[in-house]
Order: sequence, then C-alpha cells, then structure tokens
Amino acid sequence: MIGTIAANAGRFLLLLLLQVMVLDHMDVANGWLVPYVYVLFLLMLPFEVPAWGALLIAAATGLTMDLFSSTPGMHMGACLVMVFVRTRLLRLMAPREGYEFGMRPTLPRMGLAWFSTYAAVLILVHHLWLFFVELHRFDSFFSTLLRAVLSAAFTLALCLVAQFLTSSSRERGRA
Repeated sequence: MIGTIAANAGRFLLLLLLQVMVLDHMDVANGWLVPYVYVLFLLMLPFEVPAWGALLIAAATGLTMDLFSSTPGMHMGACLVMVFVRTRLLRLMAPREGYEFGMRPTLPRMGLAWFSTYAAVLILVHHLWLFFVELHRFDSFFSTLLRAVLSAAFTLALCLVAQFLTSSSRERGRA
C-alpha cells in the first residue's frame, strides 16, 4: 500500500516536472501541437481507486497544473471531466472476469489495442474540454477542434513512448 502511494507520488512529481519545466515551454508547429503528458498520471491510476478518490486526485492534479500555468480552473475542469469519463470507460472496457486487484492500466499489462483505445478516448476528452474552455467561444470551432485533435494525438504518441520506455523487458514480453 505504501509502495503504491510512493510510486504514484513519484510518477506525479516526475510528470509534473516534465510538463512544467520542458513541455510547457515548447512551441511545436506554431502552437498546433500542445502536449499535456501529465495526464498519464491520471491514466495510470490503479483500477481499484474508487470514483470519488479518482475525482479528488484529478482535482488536485488539475489544480496543481493550474497553479503552474496560470490557468484558473481550466486544467482542473479538464482533469475532472477526464476522470469522470474514465470511470465509465473502465466499466465499458472491462474484461469478462474483471480487472485484477492491484493492477494499473499500462501498455505492457493491457496490450497496445486496449491501452491505445483507453488513452486516446480520455486524452481526447481532456483536450477537447481544455481547448474549448480556453477559447470561451465557438466562432473558431473547427480550428480549435483540429488543434485539440492534433494535440491529443501528439500527447497520445508521447504517452505510448513513455509507457514503452519505462516498462521492463519482462513486462514487454507479457504484452
């Protein structure tokens, strides 16, 4: 239990530092590709975290990002919506025998197809919410939609690379 909390806290700090110190200062394709890999922390929460706990963790994660990026409530709202959808998506994608206790949704454990679908849906939900709240209007609907989709695809690619690079060869052999 303590090990799980420590591992999740370490993952949170590492992803937050990567986001704040490196990725927030990148200008990829004139702002059309905006990576938010800190969402990987929320994607990798253990299956048995209750919905209310996941929502509290999402609120704290989003609030932390809001403090560092001076976006009052935008990341918090996007994280809350993402975790709300996560709860329903996990029920929808659950295997017949259910999820194993203590397991986290990772690429090596769940497989490329499952993890890619899971992560793509949640990252897209997060980005759509964040980009449309940031804009505050719908007059640039299609350009904002394109920017959100491209940024979500870029974030998904970075998350998949991070999953591959941080998994051990033993885990990759099981996948």
